[in-house]
Amino acid sequence: MLLENKNALIYGGGGAIGGAVARACAREGARVYLAGRTRSKLDAVAREIGDAADVAQVDALDECSVNDHAAAVAAKAGRIHITLNAVSIMHVQGTPFRDLSLEDFMHPINALIRTNYITAHAVARHMADDGSGVILTISTSGARLMAPGFIGFGTACAAVEAMTRLLAAELGPNAVRVVCLRPDAIPEAAATGSITADVFRPVAQHAGVTVEQMLNQAAQERTLLNRLPTLTQVADTAVFLASDHAGAMTGTVANLTCGAVID
Repeated sequence: MLLENKNALIYGGGGAIGGAVARACAREGARVYLAGRTRSKLDAVAREIGDAADVAQVDALDECSVNDHAAAVAAKAGRIHITLNAVSIMHVQGTPFRDLSLEDFMHPINALIRTNYITAHAVARHMADDGSGVILTISTSGARLMAPGFIGFGTACAAVEAMTRLLAAELGPNAVRVVCLRPDAIPEAAATGSITADVFRPVAQHAGVTVEQMLNQAAQERTLLNRLPTLTQVADTAVFLASDHAGAMTGTVANLTCGAVID
């Protein structure tokens, strides 16, 4: 198993991506610590995982809450080997720039950078003291796509990728790796109640189609593989990046966009 005897702390562990990564980590031998704001969603993922999961209600935008929880996990588990920030932020898409308010533009930028800073900062001190660790972040194809309607979220994703590179430089001397996963839209996530469905719905309605139809069209028109990534593919990649098999990888982005953007 790739993550045998590892401890993985997953913020946003009750969401589509966070839950998928948590299940994959547990399947590969890790003990999983699920953190998020909605207890019922965390409990649902924990029930699927079984005894290898712990649950805590944590607001990943609250520095004190995250610091206290990370310290508690480190004390209980002995070490934090892996952390993933899979926190989703509701944001505006589809609004033309001339009609976009400063508040709507800044909201995803402020929220995504804040939560990624808080969670990385909370675990970095423990990983640095232990002399190893892996911090995983999540971006989207919006970081690289040039299209109207998502300037705030696209800027936020680009900032997460830049932060990943710079954080890798900060923590590299302590043998802590930092890698970003960049999936495109994931149809399964939207279909199972993910926040992405709420984000995409106004855009789809404006186009006179369903969210599913909009994503199918996007897959056909703007990906090289004529499809979008699956949750399993994202989760399996996260497991690989967190494992010793990816021990030479840091400060980089794993492109999981099915060719929507080319590096």
